[in-house]
Amino acid sequence: MQRRLSHAMHGRDGHSGKKTAFVFAGGGSFGAIQVGMMEALAAHGLQADLVVGSSVGAMNGAYYAGAPTLDGVRKLADIWRGLTRQDVFPVSLHSFLNFLWRRDFLISHEGIRKLIDDHLPYKKLEDALVPVHIVTTDIVTGETVVLSEGSAAEAIVASTAIPGAFAPVKHNGRFLADGAISSNTPIRVAIQKGAQRLIIIPTGFACAENVPPVGAVATALHALTLLISRQMTTELEYLESTIEYCVVPPLCPLVGSPYDFTRSDAHIARAIKSTEAWLADGGLEKGGIPGEMRPHSH
Repeated sequence: MQRRLSHAMHGRDGHSGKKTAFVFAGGGSFGAIQVGMMEALAAHGLQADLVVGSSVGAMNGAYYAGAPTLDGVRKLADIWRGLTRQDVFPVSLHSFLNFLWRRDFLISHEGIRKLIDDHLPYKKLEDALVPVHIVTTDIVTGETVVLSEGSAAEAIVASTAIPGAFAPVKHNGRFLADGAISSNTPIRVAIQKGAQRLIIIPTGFACAENVPPVGAVATALHALTLLISRQMTTELEYLESTIEYCVVPPLCPLVGSPYDFTRSDAHIARAIKSTEAWLADGGLEKGGIPGEMRPHSH
């Protein structure tokens, strides 16, 4: 089933009063793809009335909410191009030994926290230029916990805390972890926050690989990206008919691991090109779920 999105979506000043959300999925280093998509959308004149993000989508969405312009997205692209695995997943022999002996967590939050402190243009979520909602998971109950106020850094660190790799974040008596566990692509959250139109910005998954990635963190991230894609398509197919949506097509073939940051520049460039082509072909107006989100191997 597909739903048409009106031409009035082009810019937040002229969409007939319907509130538009950008919905950012998780996906590790494939978050670079979202940045390319965002750049093409911004160049096309699109802006969001609210932002909802989960996992790496929380980082990208939070940054966008603080600088919702083409120039802001291009600065985010520059940040992504300079990222290394060690910036986000600082694994060392010391941390590995701590993990073995303490059986606590493998990776420190400090890498992600430093990225946030260095680049996010606001400290509290309520100070963002566009309302932003960060999705996390209560690791004890499995419930979705949405953070819309308070420390942006704490919210993003919690939303990106992959279980087993990062320790959960204690917040208001709860232990919060990766938002992708309970709400991979937080579509329902966006609707609960008043969105009537959704522009869903996925990451995709490594669809050209014949074997799983090597390493515990890489494998966990790959599994999460698969879960995100599968559950997103199911959730969209059962949305209420009053909700209009489109999914920006992810890249396919997409080679590499969501733990590999060496391909960010290529991911961004490809995503800009593919999203521009999708927009030129009337993708916004056609809506629906792109074929790239369906099961495929190449």
